[in-house]
Amino acid sequence: MTGSTAGIELKTRQRWLANAVELFSSMRFAISLLTLIAIASVIGTVLKQNEPMPNYVNQFGPFWFEIFNKLGLYSVYSTWWFLLIMGFLVLSTSLCIARNAPKMIKDVSSWRENVREQSLRNFHHKAEWHAGLAPSEMGRQLAQRVSASGYKVKLVEREDAILLAAKKGAANKWGYIFAHTAIVIICLGGLLDSNLPIRFQQWFYGKTPFAGNGIIADIPQQHRLGPGNPSFRGNTLIAEGASSSTTILAQQDGVLIQDLPITIKLRRFIIDYYSTGMPKLFASDVTVRDNATGKVFDATIKVNEPLIYHGVAVYQSSFEDGGSKLRLTGYPMVGAVNTSFEIAGEVNGSTPLEQVKAADYTVEWTGFRPFNVENMGDSNGQDVRGVNLAKGVNRKLADDLDQHLGSAAKGANTKDLKNVGPSVQYKLRDKAGQAREFLNYMQSVHIDGDDVFLAGVRDQPDEAFRYLRIPADDNDSVREWMGLRAALANPAMREQAAQRYARAAIRSTGSAPDPMREQVRQSALRSLSIFAGDGNESGFTAVSRFLQGVPAAEQEKAADIFMKILNGSMWELWQLERAQEGLKVVAADTKHARFLQLAINALADAGFYRAPVYLQLSGFDEVKASVFQVTRSPGKKVVYLGCLLLVLGVFSMLYIRERRLWVWIRPDQGGSNALMAMSTQRRTLDFDKEYASLQAKLTHSA
Repeated sequence: MTGSTAGIELKTRQRWLANAVELFSSMRFAISLLTLIAIASVIGTVLKQNEPMPNYVNQFGPFWFEIFNKLGLYSVYSTWWFLLIMGFLVLSTSLCIARNAPKMIKDVSSWRENVREQSLRNFHHKAEWHAGLAPSEMGRQLAQRVSASGYKVKLVEREDAILLAAKKGAANKWGYIFAHTAIVIICLGGLLDSNLPIRFQQWFYGKTPFAGNGIIADIPQQHRLGPGNPSFRGNTLIAEGASSSTTILAQQDGVLIQDLPITIKLRRFIIDYYSTGMPKLFASDVTVRDNATGKVFDATIKVNEPLIYHGVAVYQSSFEDGGSKLRLTGYPMVGAVNTSFEIAGEVNGSTPLEQVKAADYTVEWTGFRPFNVENMGDSNGQDVRGVNLAKGVNRKLADDLDQHLGSAAKGANTKDLKNVGPSVQYKLRDKAGQAREFLNYMQSVHIDGDDVFLAGVRDQPDEAFRYLRIPADDNDSVREWMGLRAALANPAMREQAAQRYARAAIRSTGSAPDPMREQVRQSALRSLSIFAGDGNESGFTAVSRFLQGVPAAEQEKAADIFMKILNGSMWELWQLERAQEGLKVVAADTKHARFLQLAINALADAGFYRAPVYLQLSGFDEVKASVFQVTRSPGKKVVYLGCLLLVLGVFSMLYIRERRLWVWIRPDQGGSNALMAMSTQRRTLDFDKEYASLQAKLTHSA
């Protein structure tokens, strides 16, 4: 009884194993896996892979970010489930090959000579005729004619007949074998070039990503991968004159340091430009040293022309700043202080902003560009106000204000590419860790007929920069605008400017105080004070808020009067500030009137710039750096082999058609009777023509 039960259990296990093998090797299972891989590939194509995590948080929000992160959608091709699907596809295709390849190979060498006369009569393509030749002679002649048509022929003696078996296009079966084998080889090559070797080292050797800051040489071994790592893909940045023997492998929760078997030193970075100023060619002259043998040689790495040495490929990826030395002039943007100062920094470094005493700020130098090609036909700046200036005011008044104030973002919709010179990009970080990013141009830019300095600002890395337009003075600098800003923030100077405006507007006729002049002085002082703001609202936002208190029927007239008084008062404030600086009064002409209008617009926008200082680039010593992508991909050649087999397989399946031909020859009344039958896997018009041609050739002797 026990033996019988054991036998039943053994048969059950064998049956279960056979069913599992049949499932895994079935076409429906393989198609399901291919469908999942296709879906994952679509996700990996649509969604940028291996981006910094804050980018995904900003794009999807905290809720969906966590869900997508759990699913591994930010690095689809290295997730465990994608690698598992690939593994099952390899297993499924391998089982399919193991099950069907032997039968296909056997069928390729088989002549199918066990066919019977009656079965041949059931074929669709068949013909029968009589010939006055002996069966042996007829078989010999037919064999020659069939061979002349490119068929392989075999004559088989039967008891009462002769069977001619012929075949052509048997390599079609190899197409199926090659195509399925190619899938396995390509998947294996993909797994070899995936981060599976890195995961293996993390699982079994305790390697963990490094999430802190520090010098690469000081990073502990648990965060480093040895030079013998079989597969990796990373990036390294090398400044001119510097060298590197490591590359950085980005991980979701940090980086891994990959030690290289070579040391790369960047001697010189070369870049060429088109006439528009756009990069045309960039390349790197490097010196490479083999860390094992000490061999040293020079090479040039260009885009699409990598350096390949002992399985390690070094590609020219891009170029960055290598730590350029920057010299800047700082201008206060808050309070009545108008004292500039000098500050220096280095790209990718930071500098304490000690000149600002009221708050603890640090400048983080994030970028420098020696040239900037911009479309000067379109507007280069966006209105930094970001508010409706006429909120709560009727449309007519809004249009009237817009005519007076202009806009920070008006331009023609034409294309005019120009190099507008160097720019510096930095972050101002306060003691609470909050930071805003700024992008300031070194030179003035000619926009909409005016020369202005562009000062960009943004709150988040994924936002576009919004630009404050500071008008250039007669000396092509920002100094006079900065002086006017400080004067506007000084109550005493506002009072003096209001008095000067009142005296200029109302000429006194006697020694007694003039009530009309006093009324004008108060109006001028009030307009300057409203525009200067109370710390919460300033500029045209404060003006529009004030005008909301005016009856709707009087708003248009009030706005026009207010702007006239403000413009006149600001002119006197400007001249007063120039006098304090020891400068002469400017001529009241169109040029200076335009400067004042632009200055007023910029002062209104400055409230939304929200920076304690404005830093203007005054000089620099550029240091270039090259970004290399360093890879070791042993699966590349494996994939090439798989692609070759796939091409051969698909070509064989589509363009090589297997045909089988049989002729049954038996004695018949002084001669022989022949029964011909022909078959193919895919019946086409070409096959019908071939059959008709063969039939005509073989029956010609009848």
